[in-house]
Amino acid sequence: MAQRLVDIVTEKLLSLEEAFGRLDPDKLGRLLLPAMEKSVLEECGKTWSTILKPVLPILLPLILKELNVEIDQVLNLNHVVLSAFVRDKEVLVDLFQKVGRVELEFLVNSGFGFGFLLGLAQMGAWAVKPAFWTLPVAGALVGYVTNWIAIKLLFEPAEPVNIGNLFVLQGLFESRQIEVSDEFGDFMSKRVLNSQSLLRDLSEGGSEGDLFKFLRRHLPYPIPEHILTAAVAAIDDIARNPAKYPEVHAYVSQQLDIEDTLSRRLKKLSPTQFEDLLHPVFQEDEIILIGTGGVLGLAAGALQTRLGWGGPGATTKALGTIFVTLASSLGLYALQKYEEVT
Repeated sequence: MAQRLVDIVTEKLLSLEEAFGRLDPDKLGRLLLPAMEKSVLEECGKTWSTILKPVLPILLPLILKELNVEIDQVLNLNHVVLSAFVRDKEVLVDLFQKVGRVELEFLVNSGFGFGFLLGLAQMGAWAVKPAFWTLPVAGALVGYVTNWIAIKLLFEPAEPVNIGNLFVLQGLFESRQIEVSDEFGDFMSKRVLNSQSLLRDLSEGGSEGDLFKFLRRHLPYPIPEHILTAAVAAIDDIARNPAKYPEVHAYVSQQLDIEDTLSRRLKKLSPTQFEDLLHPVFQEDEIILIGTGGVLGLAAGALQTRLGWGGPGATTKALGTIFVTLASSLGLYALQKYEEVT
């Protein structure tokens, strides 16, 4: 799922050259200047700080202009996105829950309706063939088919279909394209592709990183390496301490405009393209979900067979099973609402 999301962002939705091209080298240079001067003083001493003080205001915009052009060679967008998901597994889980929260709720709630209707068929199968295997097998089928139907309704049909001018049928996910696009852009801009993460990955590697190599290509060799190292350290300091450099982060975030870029491009897709783009992200988990429904249905059927639906005390056992089932469902529902509130 993580790699699929990386491919979507890097190949379909976002261009680093386009995004960084919105940064004005002169303005960004002025914002970076205090951090650069501080880093040179700390890393290289007062002499070099004095020598470079009149040079840096001129040099920074020129270097930043070249960086905008070569940003794809210096910053690996694929690595930025993937490392965000790998570094903090909760990021991926939170994205799934934010973008697909309506669909997840539908899966849970639809289980009651579909499960009840298919449960009637299960009951009929038991009446016709009251064997020890009837309820487990029927339960597995009910659980499997219930989740399969629910997932089909999430994504199919992709394009809206007018049913006799009475109502329009469309997959729940596609019908929320505008809302999902906004939520996806908002999440990615705040949790994955924010200024902090981009600047941190830009400065990654120190004197062995791509930013250092870029600086070495564009600055003549009489400039010692410890000056370049100080420049990379300044970017790293800005990335790791956003509270110290709020103007830098505010400007970078505003100009890159990741949220609007991702959201706008997702909205422009046709429903079919939108489904083709994001549905595969969830497909791996769909198989697990459908299979889990079958396993739980099998277990429930086996429990029903174990309790016994016939003979002495059948009514008491049935009422007890119904009570436990309803109590469990009510408890899970209450827990879900409590977690939403807190």
